[in-house]
Amino acid sequence: MEPILVGFVVVLAAGFGYLNGFRDASTSVALTVRTRALTPSIAVVLSALFNMAGVVASAWLLTYFGGTFITAPPGPARLTFLAAMLVSAGVWGIYGWWRGYPASSTHALVGGLIGASVAGSLVGDGGAGGLDAVFWSAVGLPLVLSPLLAFGAAFFLTPGLTWIARHTQPSRAHAALRAAQAVGSSIVAFGHGLQDGQRVLSVLVIAALGSATGFAAVPPWAIVLTALAFGLGTLSGGWRITYTLSHRLVRVDPLRGFVSQLVTFSMQFLGALALHWPLSTTHTVTASVLGAGASQDYAAVNGRLVGRLVQFWLLTPLATAVMGFVFALAFSPLADLAR
Repeated sequence: MEPILVGFVVVLAAGFGYLNGFRDASTSVALTVRTRALTPSIAVVLSALFNMAGVVASAWLLTYFGGTFITAPPGPARLTFLAAMLVSAGVWGIYGWWRGYPASSTHALVGGLIGASVAGSLVGDGGAGGLDAVFWSAVGLPLVLSPLLAFGAAFFLTPGLTWIARHTQPSRAHAALRAAQAVGSSIVAFGHGLQDGQRVLSVLVIAALGSATGFAAVPPWAIVLTALAFGLGTLSGGWRITYTLSHRLVRVDPLRGFVSQLVTFSMQFLGALALHWPLSTTHTVTASVLGAGASQDYAAVNGRLVGRLVQFWLLTPLATAVMGFVFALAFSPLADLAR
C-alpha cells in the first residue's frame, strides 16, 4: 500500500507544480504584455523556459542549504500528511484563479501543513515539528514585510527613474524600458522557479525518501518532473490573474513595469540566497506594481480591489489550514492500511 501512496503524492505534487506555473505565469508576463514589450506567446514561452531553469537551480539550493521548511511525521503518516497539504493548497489555488486573485502558493502550503499537523496529532499519527518557526519564517514575516518592502522600494524608485529620464524623448525612453522589461520578465520567471521549485522538490524528496535527509542528492527524476510541471503550467497561462495585475489593479506604463520587475527579482534573489526566506513572488509583484502606480494620481490605483486582495492574502493560510485539517482526517485511514 505504501508504494501506491507514494505514487499518489508524486502525482499530487506534479499537479501542484503545474497549477503553480499556471497561476504564477502572470507574475512574469503580465506587465511585459501590458506594455507591449513582448507578445503574449513569446512572453509565455520565455517565462516557461526560465521558470524551468529556475527549478533546476532550486535543486542546487536544496542541496547547498540542506533543508526545507516542510517537515512531516515519520512512517506512512507522512504520505497522507503531504497529500492533505497539497490538496488543500491546490483547491485554494484553483479558487483564487477563478476569482482572478493573485495569491501565494507558499502560504497556501504552509496553511495546509499546519492544519494537517493538527489533525495528525489528534489521530495519533504525530504532527510536524517546529511549526511556530515555520509559520513565522514562511508566512508571518514574509506576509507582512515583503509586500511593504516591495511597495516602498517601487514607490521611491519610480520618481527617481522618472527624473533620470526627464530629458529623454518618451518614444526612446519607452523603447529602452520595453527592452529592459523583456529581459526582466525572464529574470522574474527564473526567480519564481528558484523560489517555488524548492517547495515541490521538498515534497517529492520527503515522499520518496521518507525524510528531509536526502537533499544532498535530490533525485534527477524529481528535478525533471518538477521542471516539466512548472513549464507546462506556465505555457497554459492563467490569464485571469494576468488581467487583474495588468488591467484591473493599476495603470502601468513601461517605466513602472520595469520598476516593478527590478524590485521583484532583487527581492527574489535576496530571499533565496541571502535570507533563505520563502518569499512570495506573487505578493512581491503585486505590491511593487501598486508601489510604482501609487506615484501617479490616486485614481490610477483600484483601491477597492486592493482591499479585497489583502483580505484574500490574509485568508489564504487560514482557509488552507482548515482544509488541510479536514483532508488529513479523511486520508488518515490510508496510513493505517500502509502500516
